[in-house]
Amino acid sequence: MEQLTIITVGTPNPRLEKLLSYWGENRLTALPNSFQNQRLLLAVSLDKIGLCDGLHSLLSTLRKCTDCLEGSVAGIVVDGANALYTKSVAREIVFAANCAGCTFVGRSLVEGVATLDNFTVQASNGDCSLLEAYEKAVSDLIARIVTFAPPRQETPHLLTLHASTYGPSNTMDLWSLVQHQLPTQWTVQEVGLRNGAVSDCAGCPYTTCLHFGEEGRCFYGGVMVDDVYPALRQAQAVMLLCPNYNDALSANLTACINRLTALYRTTDFTHKAVYALVVSGYSGGDIVAKQVISALSMNKGFYLPSRFCRMELAQQPSEALALTGIKERMVDFGEQITYELDGRTQLRNMIMTKKNPIA
Repeated sequence: MEQLTIITVGTPNPRLEKLLSYWGENRLTALPNSFQNQRLLLAVSLDKIGLCDGLHSLLSTLRKCTDCLEGSVAGIVVDGANALYTKSVAREIVFAANCAGCTFVGRSLVEGVATLDNFTVQASNGDCSLLEAYEKAVSDLIARIVTFAPPRQETPHLLTLHASTYGPSNTMDLWSLVQHQLPTQWTVQEVGLRNGAVSDCAGCPYTTCLHFGEEGRCFYGGVMVDDVYPALRQAQAVMLLCPNYNDALSANLTACINRLTALYRTTDFTHKAVYALVVSGYSGGDIVAKQVISALSMNKGFYLPSRFCRMELAQQPSEALALTGIKERMVDFGEQITYELDGRTQLRNMIMTKKNPIA
C-alpha cells in the first residue's frame, strides 16, 4: 500500500478538517513544482462563490509544469458552501492535473455540498447519516487511491465509439494514425453510432433500469444492447472519438453515455480506462475533454490515465493530416496507450518524458 499525501486547497471548514484528520499528518498546503510518483488526495474547500485561497496557485502550477505529477495517482474531495461549483471546480483541477501527468482513479470525485443532500441515497442504502455517508465515501476513495494499479494484459481489448464517417472526418483521420500504432495482436473494436442508431435514455425508474441491467440489457435495446454492452464488458479501455459540436459532445455520443446507466448498475468500470480524441474547428477542446471527465470518469467510474485526451484544431476535410507535427503527436498517443494497457517496457522511457498534449 502506497503512502498518501493530502494537498489542501483553501482553509478546510470544520467538517472537512475532521474528515482529513483521520488519515495521518502527511499534508501540504501547496503543490510543489515537481511531485512525481505520489499518491495524492486533493482536498478543496470552497466558499459561497466557488473560490478559495490557493485555487489559482494550484491551477497555475499544474498548467505551467506539464510533467509535475508524472506517475502520480490521485482523487479529489471538494467541500462547498452551497450546492454550486463543486463539480465544475473539480473537473477543472482534474483536467489540469491529468495534463500534468496524473492518473485519476475511477469515481475520483467526492463532493460535499453545504447540506450534504447529495448523499441522501447513499445514506439510505447504508442506513447511516448524511455525514457518515460522506465520511465513508472519502474513506473508500482514499483506499482506492493508495491501492490502485493499472490492470495490464498482453492482448487488451479496446472499444472505440464514434458517430462519424471516414473520408470527411478529421477525427477519424487522426484515429487512423493512432490505431496504426497499436499492436496487431490487440482487439480493437469500433462501434458507429450514426443516424439514429442509439436512442437517448428516457429515465426509466430505478427498479426498471436495475432489472434490465441485471439481465445485461436495456429497455430500449438496439445497438447499445447488441454491440456496445457486450464489447464494453470485455474491454480494458474505451476510446471516444469526439468532434467538437458547439463546445459539447455530439448528441449520439451523449446518448450512448446516458444509456450506459443500465450496464453501470451491474458492471464495475473502475478497472477500465477512458481515452478521448477531440477535434475542434476553432477552440473549446478542453470543454469537451472535461465533459468526458465528469460523465465517464467521475460519474460512470472509468479511470483516467495520464493525458487521457488529445485535442487538435482542424476545419476543412483532411486538414488535420496537414497539421505541423501531427503524425508525431498521434504516434506518441498510440505508444502511450500501448504502454498503459499492456505495459510494454521498451516504451516506458518514451512515455515518462511526454510533453504537453495540447497542440
